[in-house]
Amino acid sequence: MGKTLKSMLLSAAVFCAAAGQALAIDVEWWDFLSGGDGVRMKSLIEKFNKEHPDIQIKSTTLEWGAPYYAKVRTAVGVGQGPDIMTYHLSRLPLGLVDGSLSQITDEDLAAAGLAKADFFDSSVKAASSDDGKLYAVPFDIHAIVLFYNKKALEGTEYLDDKGNLVGIKSLDDFNAALAKLKEKGVKTPLSYQTAGGGGTWRVFYTLLSQLGGELITNGEVLAGDNAAKAEKAIEIMADWRSNDYTPEQAEYKASVALFSAGDAAFFMNGVWEVPTLKDLGANGKLPFDWSAVEIPQLLDKPATWADSHALAIPANKDESPEMRKAVLTVIGWMEKNSLSWAEAGHIPAYKATVESGEYQKLQPNATYASLANNAAFDPRSPIAGVASPVYDAVDNLVAPAVHGQLSPADAVAEMKATLQPLLQ
Repeated sequence: MGKTLKSMLLSAAVFCAAAGQALAIDVEWWDFLSGGDGVRMKSLIEKFNKEHPDIQIKSTTLEWGAPYYAKVRTAVGVGQGPDIMTYHLSRLPLGLVDGSLSQITDEDLAAAGLAKADFFDSSVKAASSDDGKLYAVPFDIHAIVLFYNKKALEGTEYLDDKGNLVGIKSLDDFNAALAKLKEKGVKTPLSYQTAGGGGTWRVFYTLLSQLGGELITNGEVLAGDNAAKAEKAIEIMADWRSNDYTPEQAEYKASVALFSAGDAAFFMNGVWEVPTLKDLGANGKLPFDWSAVEIPQLLDKPATWADSHALAIPANKDESPEMRKAVLTVIGWMEKNSLSWAEAGHIPAYKATVESGEYQKLQPNATYASLANNAAFDPRSPIAGVASPVYDAVDNLVAPAVHGQLSPADAVAEMKATLQPLLQ
């Protein structure tokens, strides 16, 4: 439906409401949420619609990744974007460059019953331009965590009498644990997506960030000692592979299966796999007890790769005040009802939810919520973020280096040569 027609219908709705014939404002919603995330979001939307007969969300789910952002860019460019949409904060820099996003002012937040102080600082920074203007409202922080198989760790010093992971405070500690597990007969001490893709990037970027490294600084790729830190991160991952601690060329589903089948003791993957493991356990299909913690500080500083699903308002030229008010109502309600979203494993960006008694009962969610303060978001660059050239470079260069097909130094040099021209 064209924006001009939508505005006319909206005006008619307002007129009829004034005449005592109340009509709902239809809010067009786009998201990229599938699987468990999609089910939970649809449930939230249904609940909102029941509670707000005057505002009805009409949702459409589109293909995740590059196709989604291409459609957003094209639709907004011709004034045909939705009224509200989900957005990865890792893609916000590109959204600012192509002008897809509407600024969300402090007054807008107040109209939604919110303020910047209600959210974790790391997510607010990721949702803002370099000059501090907000262009999306963070909905969650999702990151990788360290899942662990309690059965595999039985009899080691890495599990206390309550089943909690202990004794891993450095890379040496972690490597010693992996070696002991290998000696104990564990098939795969550490599983993650080693064939490239998002899994390899997330582990690499976590290690780089723990070394204090940055992929892009002041428009330069791996400048100064960042190149050496990137090499070190790759070397760590390559050593895990050469010692047979991690799987060879494991695709995403295979990396999950290694852990869920009990063949892996540790598993580095996103919090979104928490519901998968809970469901398997509830159905009697998981042969062990498990939990998850924030990725331990293995190197110089605590840091974990993270991204956020956020709620954004497209920069449509003819948005009416009534529609803006309706959209802000949606955003405020979603944030204040984000506990059910947390059940998907995500950490709500709205601090009041995380601090609530209900959230503290969610396990292992409440245990790893501390990572929100150590979240290392993707580089603030149009070439970074989900389905970006940075991810492609990791697939084509870092993953092969991890498997010994390329030296860490050559991988880093080629990353610089590949990515730097894209920033010119």
